[in-house]
Amino acid sequence: MAVVQSALRLKVQPGALWRRIEAAALSEQPRWALWLPVGLAGGIGLYFGLAMEPAIPATIAVAALALFGIVTARSARNPFLRALLALLAAVAIGFCAAKMRTQTVAAPVVPHRIGPVHLAGRVETVEYRDNGVRIRLGELQAKRFPGPLPAHVRVTMRSQLQSLSPGEWVRVTAVLMPPPEPAQPGDYDFGRRAWFEQLGGVGYTYGDAVPIAALRDPTFLEALNARLERLRNAMTARIRSALPGSQGAIAAALITGDRSGVDPSDTQAYRDSGLTHVLSISGLHLALAGGIFFWLVRALLAAIPAIALRYPIKKWAAVAALAGAGFYLLISGCESPAVRSYIMLAMMFLAVLFDRPAITMRAIALAAALILLFSPEQVVSPGFEMSFAAVICLVAYGEWEASRRPKDDVPPGWLRRGWRYIAGIATASIVAGLATAPFAIFHFDRSAQYGIVSNLLSMPIAGFVIMPAATAAMILMPFGLERLPLIVMGKGVEMMSWVAHWTAGFPGATSVLPSWPVAALLLVVFGGLWIALWQTRWRWLGIVPIAAGLALVFVTAPPDLLIGRDGVTIALRAKNGSLAFAGSMKDDYAAQQWLKRDGDERLPAEALARREDGIACDALGCFTTIDGFKVAVTRRSEALAEDCARADVLVASVAAHGRCQGPRLVIDTSDVQRDGAYAVWLRGSIRVKTAQGERGVRPWSRP
Repeated sequence: MAVVQSALRLKVQPGALWRRIEAAALSEQPRWALWLPVGLAGGIGLYFGLAMEPAIPATIAVAALALFGIVTARSARNPFLRALLALLAAVAIGFCAAKMRTQTVAAPVVPHRIGPVHLAGRVETVEYRDNGVRIRLGELQAKRFPGPLPAHVRVTMRSQLQSLSPGEWVRVTAVLMPPPEPAQPGDYDFGRRAWFEQLGGVGYTYGDAVPIAALRDPTFLEALNARLERLRNAMTARIRSALPGSQGAIAAALITGDRSGVDPSDTQAYRDSGLTHVLSISGLHLALAGGIFFWLVRALLAAIPAIALRYPIKKWAAVAALAGAGFYLLISGCESPAVRSYIMLAMMFLAVLFDRPAITMRAIALAAALILLFSPEQVVSPGFEMSFAAVICLVAYGEWEASRRPKDDVPPGWLRRGWRYIAGIATASIVAGLATAPFAIFHFDRSAQYGIVSNLLSMPIAGFVIMPAATAAMILMPFGLERLPLIVMGKGVEMMSWVAHWTAGFPGATSVLPSWPVAALLLVVFGGLWIALWQTRWRWLGIVPIAAGLALVFVTAPPDLLIGRDGVTIALRAKNGSLAFAGSMKDDYAAQQWLKRDGDERLPAEALARREDGIACDALGCFTTIDGFKVAVTRRSEALAEDCARADVLVASVAAHGRCQGPRLVIDTSDVQRDGAYAVWLRGSIRVKTAQGERGVRPWSRP
């Protein structure tokens, strides 16, 4: 607060204010290094935010800037200049890392719908889903294929009479399409994710996949990966055999990461209760598994005095825990959240090996830097953002709590321990919930209101019943003795599912919130980092950007007109402020996304345009007025002449350019085919955004 008070006296004492800021910054000098991964993330974000792919010469110039920053920082005497140059170098390194990663994963992408085509390939993954079996194929071969073959494709089969295993070679007849574009400008871009996964096409098959003889011998890594996938599938089958039904499906999700059999009602309950993170193997599971391995090995070694008195059993236990958590990571499928969590866990156990504090902000910064350097695309991943936000805020809260004097009003004995445990879970739930809420709203447009209650009740079950039993089941499974611990685990899952359904049934348990603009999220994140990474009183200046970001959310107007990537699904802003669909909706997914991002919980079928909404529709199209602009949606050519004469904005599902001169804005099917989905604002003036324009001219968004 002293800095804020000085700011109020800025006109009188500007020099004093600067001296206070300088003194605060110098007192935080040991924490300056924590901002280096933030600089890396900033450079990566700058790369992904460009409208055009940077050329190689421009990237070389940025690399030279990074080298200049490193060399100059080493020789600079002024600490502020040294820190600024190091941060500049980190930004440049992040930019170059993202560019290099984009180039190294480059692989062909099908440019348009292709097929049916006959493909042969090696099965990499198998997912059993409600609508069939989805497989990922690599090492593709085809006698006739229009263009370069993708490195990998993902196809869905409605039925598969013969079971498939990773590593097996199959032949399929498939229809392939490019990875789908965003449902609206600025929405989630699956094409970008597919690019970094080298997924060059998605589609479906005609009939089943037919096993064939291997077209070549697998490499060591391919054989190892296929063996792990088969082990994972076998473990999933044994878990579901011991625990049939919903319990077995959730138990399999917690051990092998296979969520395909989880009942949709359970998935919805876990989501609405704020327990979705439990179903995805990440930091919680790996931390519990590693902690259980560590405690178990250390306890066993401590029971042998000849070993405990002569050898560093704590370090031995750390190695065992690292290995056990590594095996858990491998059988869980090595998904990105689990890999990130394992890196952070490895930092903790390595700190134990080198007699360093196990959980520190520096370890978190180092883990983040490693991930960003080798997998920079993770910076735009919700899992990366939410996991690091939670752990950074939890560690920051722990540091703040440790700096305070202990209170004397806690009851003694077991009451003290029980009180601290309950208070610890409640506090961790609140801190982690607040830390991840901005990302959950930005990416998923949802907020679980009773996450604190559900986590407070579920975490003891997960920590003392589910994960110890899961660890025991994994250890005993090679001996065929996993049934008893799985039954115990099933009882824990049953209790946790009851908590999820109970809290999800509370009135207003979940809210669908309007989407946030990117600038609002960046302001909130910067303010949160400012508070978490600094330790002196000036940290509370981070409240200013957080408040600015939240204010930006409320002043940002949603679009008044949305046009789907099919050119047929169209939504208009009704007079009551909600979206209304103009006639038929061919793209039901886009319609659901639009409503969700608008903070509307209705189903698309419940949001059809009506005359009461101020929208007049018939078989030929719709007509309305939005903020003084007359908007016409033309479905048939017969209505084109009349709509052109009376509308300011015309959206046509038929060819209109060259035939319609009156409106100020004309969007027809050719525009949508070229630019993807449209969003139009009609508040005082006409403002247009397109999906292709927001994506830019990038490798993953070529027209």
